Amino acid sequence: MVVNPRQGGRISNIVAVISLVGLALSVYALHVETTKESNKNYKAFCDLGASISCSKVFTSKYGKGFGLIAPIFGERSSLNQPNSIYGIIFYCIQICLAFKHTLSVTRIVLAMSLFSCIGSFYLAFILTFVLHDFCLVCVSTYIVNAVISFLNFKRMSIARRQELSKKKA
Repeated sequence: MVVNPRQGGRISNIVAVISLVGLALSVYALHVETTKESNKNYKAFCDLGASISCSKVFTSKYGKGFGLIAPIFGERSSLNQPNSIYGIIFYCIQICLAFKHTLSVTRIVLAMSLFSCIGSFYLAFILTFVLHDFCLVCVSTYIVNAVISFLNFKRMSIARRQELSKKKA
């Protein structure tokens, strides 16, 4: 079923813009991580102190494969990529699918965005209770993921209402 793009269009525009913010944050995170790995003296803009350091977080064992891939598949696994790579892929998909107004696509982007929130909760836990750090870029991406999930939930509500109204007609 095709969702009326007029009703979901404004939300789609906001999803695309917020996803661009997430994409920019992820690209910056990748830059910080790769630069820090090649230059130990590099100080990122987001490194504000000993316990407020994004480069410390990005270069930790949790900065690649969410800290889960290496123990399962090995450190050299092609799946053990920087978390920012997964973010870049996620935000690009959200942008590309933001303007596809079908119920099935809406379900997919909602499921993806909810999964990103689960990942955000996990990483926030690691950030707070394991690394004992505060990462401005990380927290910003958690907020971006929550906003995208909320907006995709709104898109799903619109799509369901339209589906019900078509069945009644």
